[in-house]
Amino acid sequence: MHWVKIIHLLCVMGWMTSIFAVPRALIYWKREWARLGEFGPLGDLTYRLYRFSAGLGVIALLTGLWLGWAWAFAPWVWVKLGLVALLAGHYVLTGRMVARARLGEFRESDLYLRVFNEISVLGVVAVLWVVVVKPF
Repeated sequence: MHWVKIIHLLCVMGWMTSIFAVPRALIYWKREWARLGEFGPLGDLTYRLYRFSAGLGVIALLTGLWLGWAWAFAPWVWVKLGLVALLAGHYVLTGRMVARARLGEFRESDLYLRVFNEISVLGVVAVLWVVVVKPF
């Protein structure tokens, strides 16, 4: 069971890297697009980071479900899964922004992307609190 936890934690860390970095990278990608008028290296890096982390997110979810089953889906596990679902929704919204950015369409302001980025931090803090404290 320990190896499942290790894989879970490694994949969560990789997925969180994307959740934290991609919205911020979109700000700089938008500036690069305005300067170059085309898809540049920062856009490529942002897209690749998002795409790579999708696989990590799936593995994190599967190993998390495995661990949840091992803990008999205690009430705190359900709360964690709910919070993770919200983070997954955040990730999907980020993916839509990345897809539009690949077409040169940047609808969101820098301020919006910064706030959007910080919301994910609050979500992760909530997940960590539930996992560590196990309040239910």
